[in-house]
Amino acid sequence: MEGRSSRSRHVPSRNQKEVALRQTGIGRLPSWLQWGFVAGLSVLTTVPLEIAGLPAALLIGQMLAGIAVALAGSTIRLPRLFFFFVQVVLALMIASIVSKDFVGTFLDNWLLILLVVTSVIGMSTLSGWLITRTGILPGTTAIWGSSAGAASTMMIMAEAYGADARLVAFMQYLRVVFVASFATLVAHFGGHDGASVPPHAWFAPVPMLPLAAMLAIGVVAGLIGQRLRVPAGAFLVPFALASVLNSSGTVTIELPDWLLVIAFTLLGWNIGLGFSRAILMHARRALVPTILSILALIGFSGLLAGSLILLLGIDPLTAYLATSPGGLDSIAVIAASSNVDIAFVMTLQTARLILVTIIGPWLARFVADRA
Repeated sequence: MEGRSSRSRHVPSRNQKEVALRQTGIGRLPSWLQWGFVAGLSVLTTVPLEIAGLPAALLIGQMLAGIAVALAGSTIRLPRLFFFFVQVVLALMIASIVSKDFVGTFLDNWLLILLVVTSVIGMSTLSGWLITRTGILPGTTAIWGSSAGAASTMMIMAEAYGADARLVAFMQYLRVVFVASFATLVAHFGGHDGASVPPHAWFAPVPMLPLAAMLAIGVVAGLIGQRLRVPAGAFLVPFALASVLNSSGTVTIELPDWLLVIAFTLLGWNIGLGFSRAILMHARRALVPTILSILALIGFSGLLAGSLILLLGIDPLTAYLATSPGGLDSIAVIAASSNVDIAFVMTLQTARLILVTIIGPWLARFVADRA
């Protein structure tokens, strides 16, 4: 008994191992210094992308810096309050761009839109089921992790089913990184780059009183969306309200470029810092099948985009961004940085998010019970 208890005291638990991993590398440094590393590396990763003219370079560059710092052992994470701010600002940005045809786009093509959205959801669920059947991941983890959206809901459902919520989060973050990176490359090499804003124009004067009023409206709408548990309520409710106000001419939304730069930066960091060395070590067995399933989903979405091009005659990048399997905020940034039909992109992306939130948990639970 004495020998066994002695040895057991020296066997590190899973939490102890994760703490040890977090305390290596730059994780041993103070938080403010870790943030300094993220900021400095962001400059190095973003400037070349800006010079190359990549759309959403301010998002992708920060995302790459966040991933690098996270894998180097960083322990910092973006506070939820800051991410809430990012969602509100992005909602106002997209609302200032979309035309009055946003609702009309859905009404004119509702059947095709629903077919496309349900096809993406079905394909992601099939991928999760196939990975589950291989036994590579424990239990029903792959089914929840493969969902094309509603990440927070899927993590809650995963825990209720005894699945590994950390692996679910890893799969969701990895999908966002791949989708955002592919979409940016397609936009760049497809010749759809938007007009880049030189740094000296970031601080062009903007009327501060209307800006403060619009931000206040967006914050209140976002809080209401969260309170009512609307899917992605911090984004969708301010977006819907600001779109109505902007398209009706009640208000004119004008956001300064420096505010958008801050929002893009924080969004990129939020995605990148979601990775960690501990999670990567924990998910190493799932890495290859997860990447293959993501590539299959992206390829399938590309085929759906081709069908939209043939049936509706829209441009390829608009179709590709509209069918891309999330995340909504990163696709919105890429669409706003490219010459595309943003109203069409946001119509399909919003429909996918709402539908996957409504039927996604039920569908994943149905498949998990039979896996």
